[in-house]
Amino acid sequence: MIPGVSNRRRFSDLSEQEIIALAISSEEDDSRIYQSYAEMLRAEFPASAKIFDGMADEENEHRRRLIDLHTARFGNVIPLIRREHVSGFYARRPIWLVENLGIERIRDEAEMMERDAAAFYQRAAASTKDASTRKLLGDLAAAEQGHTELAGELTDSHLPEDEKDREDRVAHRQFILTWVQPGLAGLMDGSVSTLAPIFATAFATQDTWTTFLVGLAASVGAGISMGFTEAAHDDGVISGRGSPIKRGFASGIMTTVGGLGHALPYLITDFWTATTIAIIVVFVELWAIAWIQNRFMQTPFLRAAFQVVLGGALVFAAGVLIGGG
Repeated sequence: MIPGVSNRRRFSDLSEQEIIALAISSEEDDSRIYQSYAEMLRAEFPASAKIFDGMADEENEHRRRLIDLHTARFGNVIPLIRREHVSGFYARRPIWLVENLGIERIRDEAEMMERDAAAFYQRAAASTKDASTRKLLGDLAAAEQGHTELAGELTDSHLPEDEKDREDRVAHRQFILTWVQPGLAGLMDGSVSTLAPIFATAFATQDTWTTFLVGLAASVGAGISMGFTEAAHDDGVISGRGSPIKRGFASGIMTTVGGLGHALPYLITDFWTATTIAIIVVFVELWAIAWIQNRFMQTPFLRAAFQVVLGGALVFAAGVLIGGG
């Protein structure tokens, strides 16, 4: 299960006042992000920094218009509601994960931000019955779509690209969000969370068939749980992560595969042969996870390896100690 999901509200359950309040806080956050990007680029790419300055100013103007609308319709007290309070709402990547990845990565982040914001305003406009509110939200959706084109042209002078390249980037991002990200989460959960029950059973019974059955049950059960959780917690409409069914299958299947990797060796009848092969498989799984994080999620390899291998080693040790005791 994903911590905090049960405490979030669905977008469809928000009132019009809460939708406007959410838009206000989102515009404030985006303005601060653009200001940070501008400061990062100012020394080396002053022209691009000015573009981000302008985008930050426009986000502040959007916020001002939204506050004026809220004051006119609901008064001066704006409810405290932020992105993380809404299930399936798009999230922003922390600045420190982007700042060292160069102007191309910043450009991609800006495109994603504006695309997400435009989708939010389109859906928000469709959910309101007030004419003035619908008009403003529609205008803001159009403005964010214009920003998407501006962000896409941000580094053309430094990194010339044609339309085909841009389409490829969009398709690659969608592939990451729909398949790689939930699949990686599933692989990590299946590979790590099943270590303890499998190896605890192995060392407690030294019966390879029993160990295999426990591993099979743990892997399939975890796969079903992760698949349903991934599909249910985010419909993909606001977050842009794609079909919940596809993400559910990716997460569920990879969770099952991650667990079965070190359960299948216990089909071998000799206990120590099976255990040795299972340990080797675990080592390969953990390093594969670290490589995928580095390749697709831009996580520094050493950091990913340390986190995954350390976590896996602790769970493995817990299983061995419990089973051996």
